[in-house]
Amino acid sequence: MNLSENEKRDIIKYIESGKPLPEKYRFLLFNDSREVELLWNGKTDEVENTVLPFQTIEHIDEPRDESKIKIQNSLFDLSGRQIQGWTNKLIWGDNKLILSSLKNGPLRKQIEKEGGLKLIYIDPPFDVGADFSFNIEIGDESFIKKPSIIEEIAYRDTWGKGADSFISMIYERLKLMHDLLADDGSIYVHCDWRLNSSLRLVLDDVFGRDNFKNEIIWKKRNIPNAQSNFYSQVYDSILFYSKTKNYIFNKIYLPLTEKQKEPYRLSDDKGRFRLIMLEARGKQATVNRKSFEWNGRRAQWLYSKEKLSDFYKKGYIYGDKDRGYSKKQYLDEVEGVLLTNIWNDKFVAPLQGGSKEFQDYPTQKPEKLLERIIKASSSEGDLVADFFCGSGTTLAVAEKLGRKWIGSDLGRFSIHTTRKRMINAQRELKKEGKDFRAFEVLNIGKYERDYFVTVNENLREEEKRKQKIRKEEEFIKLILSAYRAEEVESFNNFVGKKRDRLVSVGPLDVPVTNNFIENIIKECREKGITKVDILGFDYEMGINFEEAKKQGINIQFKIIPKEVFDKKAVEKGQVKFYDVAYIEVNPIIKGRGNLKELSIELIDFSVFYNQDNNGELEEKLKAGGNKVIIENGDVVKLSKDKTGIIEREVLTKNWTDWIDYWSIDFDFESKKEIVKIINEDNKEEEKWTGSYVFENEWQSFRTKKDRKIELVSAIKEVSTGRRKIAIKVIDIFGNDTTKVIEINI
Repeated sequence: MNLSENEKRDIIKYIESGKPLPEKYRFLLFNDSREVELLWNGKTDEVENTVLPFQTIEHIDEPRDESKIKIQNSLFDLSGRQIQGWTNKLIWGDNKLILSSLKNGPLRKQIEKEGGLKLIYIDPPFDVGADFSFNIEIGDESFIKKPSIIEEIAYRDTWGKGADSFISMIYERLKLMHDLLADDGSIYVHCDWRLNSSLRLVLDDVFGRDNFKNEIIWKKRNIPNAQSNFYSQVYDSILFYSKTKNYIFNKIYLPLTEKQKEPYRLSDDKGRFRLIMLEARGKQATVNRKSFEWNGRRAQWLYSKEKLSDFYKKGYIYGDKDRGYSKKQYLDEVEGVLLTNIWNDKFVAPLQGGSKEFQDYPTQKPEKLLERIIKASSSEGDLVADFFCGSGTTLAVAEKLGRKWIGSDLGRFSIHTTRKRMINAQRELKKEGKDFRAFEVLNIGKYERDYFVTVNENLREEEKRKQKIRKEEEFIKLILSAYRAEEVESFNNFVGKKRDRLVSVGPLDVPVTNNFIENIIKECREKGITKVDILGFDYEMGINFEEAKKQGINIQFKIIPKEVFDKKAVEKGQVKFYDVAYIEVNPIIKGRGNLKELSIELIDFSVFYNQDNNGELEEKLKAGGNKVIIENGDVVKLSKDKTGIIEREVLTKNWTDWIDYWSIDFDFESKKEIVKIINEDNKEEEKWTGSYVFENEWQSFRTKKDRKIELVSAIKEVSTGRRKIAIKVIDIFGNDTTKVIEINI
């Protein structure tokens, strides 16, 4: 290390004062020979290495629409149940933890057994500061569903701090994806003008500049938006990188257009003729500039000696070498025009609202766009993934093209939208007599992050720990104050008391889990506690609320509203905590003898949501305006006339308006939920979680095209005896509630 005395003194001064070293000293000290390096605030080479178990919430491989579900009498279920092999994965949660658990956990062995992950496509929300709300329809009206507190925190931490936070987020995830990809795998990253230059540099850093293959230009808008002082943005970029030099790539050809088919030369020994166009449906040709009709009799072509009808059927081209054709060839034998990196053809046109595949989901892309990518960079039977799956376009196309898939998203509504879309894909494939795979809806077993509430990352570890504790205490006090409960101590899981009920508060930025509830029940039994309120901003998918209430403890599950963060609302006592949804069903049993027929009727579903501070909305509403809100479990349309009088119209006329999807497991507890974990000896081990997998045997749900919902299930043939039946209802927000009933048949 060749440093002058002055340089040594300067370095010591910077270190003693706690200031960062200027760039020139970093290169002098560490002999960094890189000519170009991408730096941003918060950059680190460390990546997440947490391994959390994947818990199976739901198993779906029977998209049945029959009137009767037959009983299984053999080892092989001919109705469509998948017996063995890879099961596709739809995972709810933070994709950083999902990627880390896939990379380092037991599921990696399964991925490698399937040949490895060949293709990743991602379309991250690159609009820094974007609004992650979405529209929900009720009858002829629609209203805006805002993200949950948990989603808001995650989005804020990921995208809400400007470009630096986005780049830090995507960099770590891309490093995990790079490691997870097979050696012959590729990645396609979809972005727009806002961050494509930054993403290109990040991808160069992670995948290597030599593995950059293309920047694909996709024209996303046919009609430009009018701009006064700059050119209208009409395209997105798709950055294509491979992991190594040896990667899967199948050439894609565009079909010849009619214009491209037109002028080709035909010649014979007696002269030259020009064939303008020959089609199967046509009966007219132009030869020697004279037009005439062919009457269907046998006709000789001077050069080829073929029937003219053959020309009509296939079309025929023959060109000089300078036109790119050196031999005669039928048009249907021509592969077409080789695809370039400019994608503005009609086959990948922007999605239209009236199209069959339209989900009305922000950032949804057309299926043909993903079809092109999947066909180019994977083969049938390969495994592909999308870790920002949104409405599930990548997964739906992968299923239809015979690929296996993994999809994940942070948004609960995204997972629900994708679930419905994949069931529809299964139904279509089944109707066409084609194969399809089962898929599972998964949670990360301990869906949690290293932090509880945001702390200052610039502090030393001890200071960060203290700040974290203080923020947790402040958070608990805030919730208890809003709930009108007093603080208590000497409990492991309870922080408050309201009259004769103990209160437990779930975390701020993660859902209340099954494990969280089990710990509460365990403490209740140990200490003789009989009345409990559990408060949470969100609840893990698949929690069986009814089963938890059957433990001999009076448990009430409450949703913490957003108003708890409004100090004025808390002080005025305006914060309302509402119960989780309630399901009521009626089993219908018919038949005689040992074989019965069972169906389930859904007879009630109650919700108690509030979304906005409705008093403020009424004040802000302009004369002549209207707004749709959620109030005490009803969707209400507020209208203010010119005199300032507000009218209220309840849009949810019936309890069924809240239901978006419901499904049934006719034999619940027949399949234990087994997770694979790495034990203390670093060996893979299977462990029963104590829960059961919901096996989806029948479902009814609304789509954009069909808003009807069935309230009585198909008939299931069942044998006599006692059995448990699980009913799952998912509301229009994507929140799920499960009820288990036990009947004697």
